[in-house]
Amino acid sequence: MEDRLPERLEALHRAPGAAPVQSGRLLASWQRSADYGVSVEGVDPVFVGAIDDESLFFECGNEVLSELHATLAAEPLAMMLTDSRGLVLNRFTADNELVRALDAVHLAPGFAFSEREAGTNGLGLALADRVPSLVHAAEHYSLGLGGFTCAAVPVLDPVSGRLEGSVNLTTRSESSSALLLALAQSAAGNTAALMLARARGRTPRRQPRGEVFRVLAPRHGPGSDSLADLGGSWRAALDEAARGLAAGQVVAAVGEDGSGRATLLSLAHRRNRPRDRILGAATPDPRDVDAWLSLWTPELGKPHTAVIVHDVDTLPVWAAQRLRELIDVERARLVAAGERLALTLTAQRLTDVPAPLASLVERVVPVPPLRDRPDDVLPLAAHAARRARGRDIDLTPAAARALRSARWPGNVAQLVAVVGEAAQRTDRIDLQHLPPSVISTSAHRLTRMESVERQELVRALSRPGATVTRAAQEVGMSRATMYRKMAQYDLRLPGGERRRA
Repeated sequence: MEDRLPERLEALHRAPGAAPVQSGRLLASWQRSADYGVSVEGVDPVFVGAIDDESLFFECGNEVLSELHATLAAEPLAMMLTDSRGLVLNRFTADNELVRALDAVHLAPGFAFSEREAGTNGLGLALADRVPSLVHAAEHYSLGLGGFTCAAVPVLDPVSGRLEGSVNLTTRSESSSALLLALAQSAAGNTAALMLARARGRTPRRQPRGEVFRVLAPRHGPGSDSLADLGGSWRAALDEAARGLAAGQVVAAVGEDGSGRATLLSLAHRRNRPRDRILGAATPDPRDVDAWLSLWTPELGKPHTAVIVHDVDTLPVWAAQRLRELIDVERARLVAAGERLALTLTAQRLTDVPAPLASLVERVVPVPPLRDRPDDVLPLAAHAARRARGRDIDLTPAAARALRSARWPGNVAQLVAVVGEAAQRTDRIDLQHLPPSVISTSAHRLTRMESVERQELVRALSRPGATVTRAAQEVGMSRATMYRKMAQYDLRLPGGERRRA
């Protein structure tokens, strides 16, 4: 059957009524499916079994689909969530015939249905291209899925922008699909909105537009030389990246957002090629990829130019493939001239990087999160203060302890923002200049309810002129209970005293 793939691709390309963009995406997905070795005859996805049902995405998506299912229970429709790998997390349907059909192709919780496992399908295409997708009947790569129509929409964390998974709606191919994609988009939008509402006031992430900018030489900023001389884990990562670049390798710095991946790569570039300009390309919204590529890729391979491509794990597969082709052309030209392409990438995890770019990486450099680098906190804070004010800014011992003890979920980026804002308001940073989230120094991993309670206590204790008695009255508890809670969460009033009446 695989020998007939070219004929099937040609028939799909010429299918009447197929939109050129959709047709092009399907053709690319079919080719990837063939490259992955997916069988045309039937579907045999991987059974993973372990499902993360404690994430905020699952909690909110499950609630949205549950309510939608209650409204449409009589319809021959299956609703499901998948994680970012295509693993099916749940399934809602009351149609017994549809249940049997879905079970026959293993489209059920615990099975992975990405393109790599199941070929072209709605949820796999939505996750690969990171845009809403509708795959109808014969548009599926595997003949075993030809009896279904699937609409899927990717869901991004509204705060971090990270791909969480997809909302997938599936019906039989003979059923009407006119509103299927719109319904999936509505459910995905409601899921993201609910996630934001439960993110406890965090600011939604601005949608990326694919900025291209020059990374200034580290020595151009006040105190920037200190960035190369932080703790041992940072220096080891920097040395590893510099060695890779010196050997002409494509280096990927992987780690959490805000951990300093791009800064580390720019320092490594600067160590090897101190006079080069360094260009950073921040990956855009999938709708802006064409303009983004045309904007900066002509700089690839130019003399004395190094490039850092940020967050390549957020690129659609088709965009990663196009970028890889451009990189291969420039790399071959430079090799023929006896030169090297100075290219580095950043991502949270290499396993999330699309295959065309993942296979390009020759050296992986893990960048630890700031919570695992406590010795880096105060030097980074001093650097952030100097950058904000152009001179050194003092920290009180209490503020220094709070900074070192904070968990920094936003990593270095969060620390720089907190200290930079404080340095704009004072010449000596104390606890009252820090946000409430930094005041608690408890190392205990809090439950959701504990986290809400702690934030309320921090808010009350951080008010100007706050006392334990006033804070207890504000949150509606006795002073004895307030003392106990302060001890539990290791909270202190501004100024450092824990038990002030």
